[in-house]
Amino acid sequence: MEKLAIVVLSDPKAGAEESLGRLFNSLTTAYEYKNAGKEVKIIFQGTGTRWPEVLKDETHPAYKLFNEVRDVVAGVSDACAKVWGADPSGFDLLGDNKIPNIPGVPSFLNLQKQGFQIIIF
Repeated sequence: MEKLAIVVLSDPKAGAEESLGRLFNSLTTAYEYKNAGKEVKIIFQGTGTRWPEVLKDETHPAYKLFNEVRDVVAGVSDACAKVWGADPSGFDLLGDNKIPNIPGVPSFLNLQKQGFQIIIF
């Protein structure tokens, strides 16, 4: 895998260890690929669109790691951010997969066409 797209779906509001674990795994994977010189991008989708706002908190356990990979965040799903009331926190809204009557969501097909493997956390 030379190009990797990491999609974060876990919900920080779940308050579960699993949600935080999925976030950490997504960030550590991005960190590893970035430091290996591989092309990597992080996409926040579904309830995962809530993470960027949560990760502004300097006391959050993932704050420092998130800032190490912040530059590879491609953006936040436009439709999902609106549906879940998420603050995209300065990241691009992604919506190239147009859906009738709602804003778009990131297109996995377009990512694959660009040569990205996709991992979902």
